[in-house]
Amino acid sequence: MRGMIRPRILISGARLISCIAVAAVIGACANLRYYAHVTHGESALLLQRRSVDKVIADPSTDPKLATRLQLAQQARQFASKQLDLPNNRSYTYYVELHRPYVVWNVFATPRFSVDAVRQCFPIAGCVAYRGWFDDKKAKQSAERLHAQGNDVYVGGVPAYSTLGWFADPILSSMMRWDDDELVGTIFHELAHQLLYVKGDTAFNESYAMFVENEGLREWHRSRGEPVEDDHDQAMDDGFTKLALDLRERLKKLYASGVDNAAMAAGKEREIADFRVRYAAWRDKNWPNDHRYDAWVSQPINNAKLLPFGLYDQWVHAFAVLFQRADGRWPDFYARVRALARKPTTERESALRDLLDASRLPLSSEATSH
Repeated sequence: MRGMIRPRILISGARLISCIAVAAVIGACANLRYYAHVTHGESALLLQRRSVDKVIADPSTDPKLATRLQLAQQARQFASKQLDLPNNRSYTYYVELHRPYVVWNVFATPRFSVDAVRQCFPIAGCVAYRGWFDDKKAKQSAERLHAQGNDVYVGGVPAYSTLGWFADPILSSMMRWDDDELVGTIFHELAHQLLYVKGDTAFNESYAMFVENEGLREWHRSRGEPVEDDHDQAMDDGFTKLALDLRERLKKLYASGVDNAAMAAGKEREIADFRVRYAAWRDKNWPNDHRYDAWVSQPINNAKLLPFGLYDQWVHAFAVLFQRADGRWPDFYARVRALARKPTTERESALRDLLDASRLPLSSEATSH
């Protein structure tokens, strides 16, 4: 559930500083307040960061934290030397947040749509969410969107990227993860620094997720460690298909032309049926694994389903691209850049062709488990 549990905000802090002037010129007062909030949040992080080397050397540092930070520095070096990711000061600093997340993302969709209410910025482009450094402000934003008739979902974010404009630090919120999550996040965020397509969240996240996953495999091989747990990956993939299947069913319902009352009843019915299908799928394939039970039992709406499609839609397409580059990272990145330069429709068509070549179903296709 990497993409679902920890979606990342990808709005550059430095670019947002520039956006303040733009917003002032066009008179977007609400946006101006938002940019000021984000600039303050990013500035606070920069002021609080400490060199990882100094934190490790500090005798007052918890030994467990020091060990994790040493691992993070090994991963940081591996990322540049073996994965050809940017070699800069990112993830060589540490920040103790004193809060569970660095950012809270607010997702919203219309009540009868699975498409995001887009959040657009003058320079960074449009994304499917808006991030807040304050959980209260995030909840207030969600309440405003809900009052407008939208479905909303607020998700905590343990890490995010400034796309290379600042030296992104390791955050205390990242320390709650296991080693793979910590190492993989460093690979993921550095991938964003290397390449980012304005306004195409699915492309950006799928590309970074592939770099994270393949990078972890190479990381483990280099250390003589077992590669990814097939059980975990298979269950994650299966649950993602179930969630995307629900979203596809809802999409068809909303396009059916029935009145709002029938649509509302159908929406509740589809969500209830999803819970039944989930239980049957879990009991058949993973009877002793209940990791998704809590997510399924909590309220579900259109907005809560949004992160699924954002983070894995094109991952298998990028896997094919990596194979065609013979596993050479510089060649792979060159091919990704070539895709990124294409107009949106041509880029998506090329990605669909790559998915077909992977002989794997589209992530939006239904599953019958």
